[in-house]
Amino acid sequence: MNNKNDNLSCRLGTVGGQAVLEGVMMKSKDLVALSVRGTDGNITTEVKPFKSIRSKYKILNIPVIRGIVNFVETMILSFKTLNRSADMLGIEEEETKFEKWLTKTFGKSVTAIASAIGTVLGLALAVVLFIYLPAQIAEFIKNVTESRLLLSITEGVVKILIFVLYIYLCALIPDMKRVFQYHGAEHKSIFCHEAGLELTPENVKKQSRFHPRCGTSFLFVMMFLGIITSALIIHLPVIARVPLKILFLPVVVGVGFEFIKFAGTHNNIFVRIVSAPGLWIQRLTTKEPDTAQIEVAIRSLKAALPDIYPEEECIETGDNNENQITE
Repeated sequence: MNNKNDNLSCRLGTVGGQAVLEGVMMKSKDLVALSVRGTDGNITTEVKPFKSIRSKYKILNIPVIRGIVNFVETMILSFKTLNRSADMLGIEEEETKFEKWLTKTFGKSVTAIASAIGTVLGLALAVVLFIYLPAQIAEFIKNVTESRLLLSITEGVVKILIFVLYIYLCALIPDMKRVFQYHGAEHKSIFCHEAGLELTPENVKKQSRFHPRCGTSFLFVMMFLGIITSALIIHLPVIARVPLKILFLPVVVGVGFEFIKFAGTHNNIFVRIVSAPGLWIQRLTTKEPDTAQIEVAIRSLKAALPDIYPEEECIETGDNNENQITE
């Protein structure tokens, strides 16, 4: 019995994932597998090697620092994966006259420039919504109370409300609802793998769609840590607090990563209590998947862990064929 439990505990944290357009990306230590179900019903899987910069520089494996590095690498991988899933799905957007003029005038590099500008604007919007606006609202509360704790909690609650409202509105979009279903399929298949069960749609369906190591929980932990850091500088004016919060952000990210890493491999009462809010939020960011979506998640997970799931054991998908492209 102990040997079996030890084998299962070794599976904890061995794979993580991301829901994409009509598919799932699974990442193990050395591989990234992306499976997408095309409009023809077939599942196409791409497997690529992944090597973290942390494997090259030992200093980047120091606790907290490794969380910052992981966050940057995850964001880069996430953007690439989303774009690739759209390509694999065959989504092609027709260029507008303005886009054609930009390409003709400035060349193909304009696409990269536009993407960079879009990223900057997105980050700016995030700073306004999740840092400046909550800080400004807390500033108004100063007229009522000077309690650092109450003001910090006010900022944190505002952040959480904005985040929940954003997710709720996203869930109303049909395409996003399907992404949330794939998100649920990702969690369920990982739970099935960690439980040591055979990766079949039937077994995966029985699993929970709420996982303590989810990025949603990570964001919630960051918000909670933000309340603590806010208490240290809440007495400062907004114009000073906002840049300081941005400077503190890498530390918050690093500490949040350590907690999620710990929560993913432990199941004590402390972890369950602190993880509970993030798991509640996952009721919005995950939906129950159907069998076809679960099949995609299983295919991606198996491709990411070929040592555990050899190619000949890949899931059968009825009449649909599976193609594996290894680069």
